[in-house]
Amino acid sequence: MENESLIRVGAFVCIFTVMAMWEATRPARKAQLSAWVRWRGNFAMVLAGALITRLLLPGALVGVALWANNANWGVFNRLSLPAWIEISVCMLLLDLVIYWQHRLFHTVPLLWRFHQMHHADSHVDTTTGLRFHPIEIALSLLIKAAVVIFLGVPALAVVIFEVALNGFAMFNHANIKLPSAVDNAISKLFITQRVHRIHHSQRIEDSNSNFGFSVSWWDKLFNSYQHEASLSDDDIKIGQAEIPASKQNASVIGLLLMPFRRHRR
Repeated sequence: MENESLIRVGAFVCIFTVMAMWEATRPARKAQLSAWVRWRGNFAMVLAGALITRLLLPGALVGVALWANNANWGVFNRLSLPAWIEISVCMLLLDLVIYWQHRLFHTVPLLWRFHQMHHADSHVDTTTGLRFHPIEIALSLLIKAAVVIFLGVPALAVVIFEVALNGFAMFNHANIKLPSAVDNAISKLFITQRVHRIHHSQRIEDSNSNFGFSVSWWDKLFNSYQHEASLSDDDIKIGQAEIPASKQNASVIGLLLMPFRRHRR
């Protein structure tokens, strides 16, 4: 736990570097705006999210897990199970919570206003997986903290889950295209780039599907999985039609104020 921050930063840098180099050499789609314009705003949201996390929970989720363990709070802190079972089950339940949280942010109009900023990116690449409004980050953090306390999630499970969630987000948002056979095989268990681009379609019928960030079985279990979009992968229109691609909408101020402006859903 003493190396938690180092582990998270190290994993982030490694995964981001690999995916960014991959999509730079073999991009699946061409962006409407330059990487410099988009990446400034997207990375600013990463910093803003990190700041709000430290303000709300100085010890982050790991600190919450350690506190719950010391106070003997939570379901798993009352059970005597092997550590590997606790960690595996807790990671599974946390991923299920993230799936339903994602669906909730698409369903409740007020929550959608903040999540829409993520979908308003006119191009999907590795940085899109990091682009979330600070208020959405705060709400998600409080939801996860409540789950960690209720379940008594081990701190190690929190670290593994957070690293995996962040890594999968960068992976499935990457602007790459896997060979069809590989994509079909991987998507049986995991969310691939092609599958997640369906979720970023401007068509609501497409975007209200494939809510999973990592595994695809929650979508299949709860009838929200869509293997093919209404258009081909090359022809899907990414982003939000009511929020056109522009330097203003991609700027830091534009992103922060986006939920407070009126947009047609």
